Amino acid sequence: MSQFESVNDYISFMKAHPNMTCPIKHTLDIIGGKWKLFIVLQLFGSEQLRFSQLSKNIPGITNTVLSGCLRDMERDGILLRHQFNEIPPHVEYSLTEKGRTLSSVLLAIADWGMEN
Repeated sequence: MSQFESVNDYISFMKAHPNMTCPIKHTLDIIGGKWKLFIVLQLFGSEQLRFSQLSKNIPGITNTVLSGCLRDMERDGILLRHQFNEIPPHVEYSLTEKGRTLSSVLLAIADWGMEN
């Protein structure tokens, strides 16, 4: 549920709090860019995924970009990285509870895309 009833309410709030970091900018700093939402979508579809599975399921992403996005999202608390020290070693990624709260954002974007 939104804290604001309209965009104008949000704008008024931000004008009344000029020293506050814009929450929209903060959100886009965490999930913005070309690939992060696609990574999150893949992780919603599975409990956990290996790097190679993510790479294969997201056509067009390079391994370097995928690594950087995963590192950023782990730092921001959106996903967990679990390293298995076995032969052969591997790493699995999963969403945190904070990452799972992005479901309403993803659905709102999907709804907007379907309508437009």
